[in-house]
Amino acid sequence: MSSHFLHVCAPAKLNLFLHVTGRRPDGYHLLQSVFHLIDLSDTVKLRLRADSQICRINPLPNVPPEEDLVIKAARLLQDTYQLKLGVDIDLDKRIPMGAGLGGGSSDAASTLMGLNQLWKLKLSTQDLMAIGVRLGADVPFFLFGKNAFVEGIGDVLQEIKLRKSSYLVIYPGVCIPTKTIFSSSSLTRNRSPITIIDFEAQYASHMQFNNDLQAVATQMFSEVSMALEWLENQFPNSRPLMSGSGSSVFCEIPSQTSLEQCLSNLPPMWHGFKVKGLSHHSAYNLDSSVNIQEGSRQVG
Repeated sequence: MSSHFLHVCAPAKLNLFLHVTGRRPDGYHLLQSVFHLIDLSDTVKLRLRADSQICRINPLPNVPPEEDLVIKAARLLQDTYQLKLGVDIDLDKRIPMGAGLGGGSSDAASTLMGLNQLWKLKLSTQDLMAIGVRLGADVPFFLFGKNAFVEGIGDVLQEIKLRKSSYLVIYPGVCIPTKTIFSSSSLTRNRSPITIIDFEAQYASHMQFNNDLQAVATQMFSEVSMALEWLENQFPNSRPLMSGSGSSVFCEIPSQTSLEQCLSNLPPMWHGFKVKGLSHHSAYNLDSSVNIQEGSRQVG
């Protein structure tokens, strides 16, 4: 039956800035950032099971099931509501891993959104966000579904309007574990907080933003430094920035810019993506019937 299948888009994000403003007693870092959704995305494919098994089709290499965020998301939702239904989960993976683009968190969020529909739970976005934060600090943002000024550990979100932008994103072929960057003794953790009004004024003036994790990442991973330098050489006025905890770097470009010649010069093992900013997650109102199509349904 068509109601037994669901495909959900899982978009990536860019951090337009990232400040570390403190650290909680439990070790979690306090952050400020603006998360901008982009049209580089994975696709989460869900097939309803009548039993209670949660099965991963085509598992990611070197990722054991207990560390697979889509499996963890499904099991957490199942356990929280003591459900007897199960699911087969497949994933079309296009967002690089360990790239600071939020791919794993987005996959987990889209799994929760899809299962809310597939298992007919009728949970609110707030309900899903309360589950999502237990999986990772970025998961609530992708469930929130709109560009956001982000604070706390990633769980305090204010919607923010951003201009229509195109970006060149460079992934220099290295996976950076988030814990590696945040556990560094070189990381500065006392940036003075700003307000959303402060950001909007700087954003309107095209002022330079900073990522407090970038200095640590460039010290530990030469590939990040090389990618930043490469972008600066290609676009001298672009002011490239690392996204999240790395390793991807990006710069804003004119939407009509042709990048074929530029991308043909990428070093081996690097990947380049021309992406557009999104105003919202294409599946953010997945529980609305207007976004559901008959058959094997693609949402987003």
